[in-house]
Amino acid sequence: MKNRLIITSLCVIFVTSFTNTKAQQMLKKSPIPVAKIIPKSLEKHNETRIDNYFWLNDRENPEVIDYLNKENTYYDAMTAHTKDFQKELFEEMKGRIKEDDQSVPYLYNGYYYITRFEKGQDYPIYSRKKGSLSANEEILFNCNDLAKGHSYFQLGGLSVSPDNKFASFGIDIVGRRIYTIQIKNLETGEILSDKIENATGNSVWANDNKTIFYTRQDKVTLRSDKVFKHKLATDAAADVLVFNEKDDTFNVSVGKEKSKKYIVIGSGSTLTTEYRILNSDNPDGEFVVFQPRVRGLEYSISHFGDSFYILTNNDKATNFKLMKTPENATAKENWKDVIAHRKEVLLEDIEIFSNYLVVEERSKGLNHIRIMPWSGAGEYYLPFGSETYNAYTTTNVDFDTDILRYSYQSLATPSSVIDFNMKTKEKEIKKEQEVLGGKFDKNNYIEERVWATATDGTKVPISLVYRKGLKKDGNNPLLLYAYGSYGVTMDTYFSSTRLSILDRGFVFAIAHIRGGEDLGRQWYEDGKLLKKKNTFTDFIDCSKFLIQEKYTSPKHLYAEGGSAGGLLMGAVVNMAPELYNGVIAQVPFVDVITTMLDDTIPLTTGEYDEWGNPNVKKYYDYMLSYSPYDNVKAQKYPNMFVSTGLHDSQVQYWEPAKWVAKLRTQKTNDTVLYLNTNMDAGHGGASGRFEALKELAKEYSFLLDLEEIKN
Repeated sequence: MKNRLIITSLCVIFVTSFTNTKAQQMLKKSPIPVAKIIPKSLEKHNETRIDNYFWLNDRENPEVIDYLNKENTYYDAMTAHTKDFQKELFEEMKGRIKEDDQSVPYLYNGYYYITRFEKGQDYPIYSRKKGSLSANEEILFNCNDLAKGHSYFQLGGLSVSPDNKFASFGIDIVGRRIYTIQIKNLETGEILSDKIENATGNSVWANDNKTIFYTRQDKVTLRSDKVFKHKLATDAAADVLVFNEKDDTFNVSVGKEKSKKYIVIGSGSTLTTEYRILNSDNPDGEFVVFQPRVRGLEYSISHFGDSFYILTNNDKATNFKLMKTPENATAKENWKDVIAHRKEVLLEDIEIFSNYLVVEERSKGLNHIRIMPWSGAGEYYLPFGSETYNAYTTTNVDFDTDILRYSYQSLATPSSVIDFNMKTKEKEIKKEQEVLGGKFDKNNYIEERVWATATDGTKVPISLVYRKGLKKDGNNPLLLYAYGSYGVTMDTYFSSTRLSILDRGFVFAIAHIRGGEDLGRQWYEDGKLLKKKNTFTDFIDCSKFLIQEKYTSPKHLYAEGGSAGGLLMGAVVNMAPELYNGVIAQVPFVDVITTMLDDTIPLTTGEYDEWGNPNVKKYYDYMLSYSPYDNVKAQKYPNMFVSTGLHDSQVQYWEPAKWVAKLRTQKTNDTVLYLNTNMDAGHGGASGRFEALKELAKEYSFLLDLEEIKN
């Protein structure tokens, strides 16, 4: 339920296309890495596929590491002429960031909680102040100290006990999202001896202040499948298993209701959810199933008073509806409608307050916040004027308040955190993202939403931003971004780092293609399983539209996507390589068939409802028809920059490695092809905020070098 070409008096820009001569000159700098070919026969449904690079599926093999290092060496040599420019871009992007920044404090259980950064530091500091913002600061965790000695560091799942004396937290120092949970005594600063390995990182406290519930992962697949109960100051080996999800298409989570009355275990797959509840005052009691799972039934629950409110697709409510049931009668036959299903409006989420119900909705591709007093009188929507904005509720942990906290931003408007009085309708901007450097003015940029027509006649929205003065003459470099899977809505968002390409003449665009939920649940249904190719053809049709409308041309059009969006990149370069001068594919999911047939790989079995189960021939055949790795062929390909992380647990490094190796043998032109592997990171890339900017500088320098834009 579910990240342009202007010539101004301040910056003269010279633009040419990336020439074959230049590519040939660069190729002399370093030999192209060649992965050895070891044919492996893969048989399914009486068909045989030959995978010449299957051997790369072994991160413990020194030859694999050697090959990845050679690709990195090749990338470094081929881009040596951009290293100074990358540093310039890094410093430029870093210079826009307020280094000593902090979050807007929020009050919870008597304390104001704050996350802040210090100048020159990569990691956050978590702190709190008792009762008042003028009180002394109490440092909970300084992640800069904790990260020392580690090339990767991530703190997650910070959870404070109801009596405010203890905090549980998880630490990942590899990047595979495998955490160790520990507990800190906030009064003494002592880290207790409790140590829980192989966990997801998240944990939740019962009301007795000595019991936590947490989830663990299968050691092979990394599927979150078990919920345990841990008692303070005891050996984790004695922890009690309270739930084991045996269906390998489901993942589990554990949380606590905003009312604090219930601990909730959630179990979900792509199409189905199920919850179990336990009174937080009785941690040694038995969890009770809220509503038994029914394939295709999705629901989420929110407790208030003596009832639960249920966001669900029950009764064929494709775009979801809101229902209500007594807390002592939770089976679906007791559910009653509160907000009925609407064909044109997707119901996304709710926030419950003592006097108001706040509903997050989406219609015509835009999100809306609806305020509904429990009294039943005077409901209204918050007004938003743009067509390229993004507004959503943020941290609202207090029931008894008239204040709704939400965030607002657009492609050209920095993110703001706003406190809105639902009674008086007055708003207070608590914080607007600062863009340092003295050069940014949102009035210098134009935002647009346009609609492309897909092959089947469907209208697909595209959001764009560019500097004023753009001439639609086909000569503008344009970066088109999309995701298009899992029903993830790709909302517009502001990025201060993006200014580095906007101010050098780029147009930035987001294609809201099918496979996301941008235009409602059906938008998602029409871009998955046996309709997955709609995702790819939508992106291609958006590209053609932008060329037709002369925002850009094939010589200046670039595409970008990551993870499942990397699958999108792999598909479109096979299907329509002539449309793009360059493509950025981040941690791309490109070896679809082999991965989906291997149920030892993390996340695979839970993906069947998204992609299909290739053990069933009709899905095998359909997936094989678009799987990027399987469909690489002898043809011209765009310039490509492919990135991955050695410890990625979601898209294994060998997928992009095999893909690049195969592309090297098949592409018939001399465009550049880079594989850059972060040997210390996972799916999310580098962990530090400034290290992440260095990775982004690589991507931007790739684009700007192709356009020969240097300043």
